[in-house]
Amino acid sequence: MKRTVFLKTTLALGLAFGAIASVLAQASNAPAYPVSRVTLVTHSSPGGGTDVFLREMIKYISPIMKTNMAVENIRGGSGAKAIAHVAKGPTDGSMFYGTTPTYIQTSLLSKPSVGYDGLDPMLIVFVDPEVVFTRADSPYKSLQDVMAFAKANPGKSRWGAANPASLERIGMEKLARTAGVKVPIVSHEGGGDMMIGVLNGTYDIGIGEIQELQGQLEAGKVRLLATLSEKRLAGLPQLPTAKEQGYDVVIRKFRGLASPKGVPDSIAKAWEDAARKVLELPAYKLEYQKDHLTPMLLGREAARKFIQEVAQESAADFKEMGLIK
Repeated sequence: MKRTVFLKTTLALGLAFGAIASVLAQASNAPAYPVSRVTLVTHSSPGGGTDVFLREMIKYISPIMKTNMAVENIRGGSGAKAIAHVAKGPTDGSMFYGTTPTYIQTSLLSKPSVGYDGLDPMLIVFVDPEVVFTRADSPYKSLQDVMAFAKANPGKSRWGAANPASLERIGMEKLARTAGVKVPIVSHEGGGDMMIGVLNGTYDIGIGEIQELQGQLEAGKVRLLATLSEKRLAGLPQLPTAKEQGYDVVIRKFRGLASPKGVPDSIAKAWEDAARKVLELPAYKLEYQKDHLTPMLLGREAARKFIQEVAQESAADFKEMGLIK
């Protein structure tokens, strides 16, 4: 009996070690990433949503891809400077741009020399819910409180948003229009700068992502008033949607990467494969679930199609708002 158990245990261990050896062999035979250093460019200021997304991701994806990675913040022109910089970058896989809807909206509204179509969509990683927030000691306990004050006190409200062409700015404009209020909406070059204005009382409310607010939430410095998602967030079931509070505004934000045109498909595939692995890492799952990010992995071809769909939706929104013809 003991001999049978011993043989079964030995066989199981042998199979396990064989499987591990097979995985290691496949990894060692996998082609090495072609460059030793990669720069991920963002228009976001340090501490802004895209900046945080990229810095958290590279902690986990850099070891998988076995290459060094760094984030570079290039601000100005609501993303136009960063887009132009990456569009002129090398095609060897050493430079990418952190995409959000802002890079599409900037292109549609301001017609920069290099627009979103000057880059090649390579990867979509997450859908990122937007939330409306205020400072913790403000008098506003709900979105209705904010709107009631704005209606009763014309000219005294001020709202903060990220850069002028951002999805956040469009979300604020839609909220104001839906509520029937006229409020100055002050734009910034990133969510980090705007949040300071909310914390010091310059703005009644701001709009952003959970990940850029996480530190202030944990410190009890901000209060969430609404999510601009279709449904309540799984991790924040107590937070009502704007729709539930009477304001039919839903916005969809994505996070991904785009490359200069001409980057080989093999490099795009290497990123897709690595992203698929990194999204399954327990440590990274804890990070992005804490930030309420929803994985939506799209490789190069699917990302190209997705970006075109978002561009068409954005153009329709802007026409409806009278911002473009």
